[in-house]
Amino acid sequence: MRKQKKDTGTGRLKIGDNWNAITIIALSQTNPLKAIAEFAENSIDAKARNIQIIKGKHRGEHYLRVIDDGEGIDDFKYVATHIADSIKKRLKSEGIAGIQGEFGIGLLSFWTVGEELVLTSTGKEGITRRMRLVKNNPGYSIAPVNALFGNRGSELLIQPILPGIRQLNGEKIQNYLASELRDRISKSGVNISIIDRTARKQLTVRPRQFTGRLLHNLPEIKSPIGDIYCELYLSEPKPEHAVGLYRFGTRVLPSIASLDRFNASPWTSGYIEGIIDVSFLQLTPGTRDGIIFDASYDSFCESMAEVTALLSEIVSEQEKTEEEKTSRNIMQKVKKALREAFLILPREEYNWLDIHTGDRATQGDGTGSSRDSEPASGHRPEPATAAGGATSEAIAKTAEKAAQKAFFEYPGPLYGLLMSPSSAIMGVSEKKKFRAIARDRNKRQINSGVDTKWKIKEGSGTLDPPEGEIVEFTAPDEPGISIIEATAFQDDATAAAESVITVTDQLMPKKDSSAGLMNKKGLPGYTYRKAPGELWRSRFDLEKYVIVINNGHADFIFASKNNTRKLKYILRLYSKELILGNFPELSKEELLERMIELTLYTEEHIR
Repeated sequence: MRKQKKDTGTGRLKIGDNWNAITIIALSQTNPLKAIAEFAENSIDAKARNIQIIKGKHRGEHYLRVIDDGEGIDDFKYVATHIADSIKKRLKSEGIAGIQGEFGIGLLSFWTVGEELVLTSTGKEGITRRMRLVKNNPGYSIAPVNALFGNRGSELLIQPILPGIRQLNGEKIQNYLASELRDRISKSGVNISIIDRTARKQLTVRPRQFTGRLLHNLPEIKSPIGDIYCELYLSEPKPEHAVGLYRFGTRVLPSIASLDRFNASPWTSGYIEGIIDVSFLQLTPGTRDGIIFDASYDSFCESMAEVTALLSEIVSEQEKTEEEKTSRNIMQKVKKALREAFLILPREEYNWLDIHTGDRATQGDGTGSSRDSEPASGHRPEPATAAGGATSEAIAKTAEKAAQKAFFEYPGPLYGLLMSPSSAIMGVSEKKKFRAIARDRNKRQINSGVDTKWKIKEGSGTLDPPEGEIVEFTAPDEPGISIIEATAFQDDATAAAESVITVTDQLMPKKDSSAGLMNKKGLPGYTYRKAPGELWRSRFDLEKYVIVINNGHADFIFASKNNTRKLKYILRLYSKELILGNFPELSKEELLERMIELTLYTEEHIR
């Protein structure tokens, strides 16, 4: 019997089907914008000073044309027959810098843009040639061009464009190239213009500029393999803020956070944006928008450890600052909403804080602005004079600014009317005072020039007097609903407000002014305590006089996803704690009634 040959020995791998391999390489590039960037980079590598990218339509077919004034191509045949063996790789090995490509597959990316590529170029020898490639066709053709080619350089034409990418307009190409080729454009000084003839627009590609503050004092990044360049900025947190990963000025990844070893703070925080350019990373040849996780990548990750630690500290401090700022803003809005509510609600039932009496800023109009010190006449005060009778310039400027501020603080014309309280519960034959507060568009109180008239719009009772800012209402002898209305007049402007009065023969128990925990202390502040395993949402710390909010509770986490929802949630917790702390004698049902009443009028003023 014949002995079977053993499959042993050594050898070299070979391509079994060259065209199949070329097809796989061509189809590996799936991003048409990346393909356009490849064409622009080829022009930059050819030392072009000007590049035009033209998108238009000719005889019913959409096309893309790239024109440059670079050195051109002398050996078209080499380009067509040396796929994956670029001449640029040899030039790099000879020490020529500033060249990006090295795989010899850039032109094949036209498959993702259109059906046919025509490349016309004039090389150093002054001869103009034209090469034609067709998608899904292994052949190529090269021919000299008889017509005079005006300038040295190259012109690439892809026609027709694939139907699925015709929506790529000039702005999209501009924005992509501004980020993708940011440093290559800056360092080479190349001018890239985009002419979108379909939309009739001409655009210029300028390197992307980052917002925020440039971080100067970062530690030096060293790697034994090559150079790492960082340009990082600290900005306000936004989801779109990211640090791009680049190589030789060309973007490899839009966000370094897409790499597992960098998928954490500070890279995912939204506070840091910028670029990290790593010269020694190995790119995936097909798409060139990914990297190979080899020893070079490990060296890069290890070199970034110190910078990552420092950025984490910076982001942590910034998060604390932002949280404090947000807390102050929320606190201001909560106080404003509660003050507005207390103006509307019956004063004698909600007099346990200094909202009405102890806070000078709210004595005038309840908006939190104090204007009692403004000059009644509105005249600008005379600046003080220095010794010798000469006017001090600094004092004069200060006085002028103060006078200007006072001028703009003056209330404008009548815009609205606020009734205080806007609802009330009274016993039969009981007396109660109501106030009509005239306001301008910015809710500033108007103290003069307004006439107010009162009337009983519905029900019965008496008003005394029927005119003026403050009126006393006497409830009727029988229970029922009465509605009183006030109308304010100023020149041609009018504004009206109502108060709904429930007259009953049985009232809720009066609040003991000494029973409340927060009597005459003003609104408490708030702070956070993370207790994710506990069910409480908020607690009142009487000793520190703050409301402690459990920011680990599921409700807080849900509310924090939306700013308005978070504000309303905190306001409801405030309402709960204020009611519990100041109506300890009420039953559960009565506490719930108070809670509904307070939240109803506070949430009216949330924006």
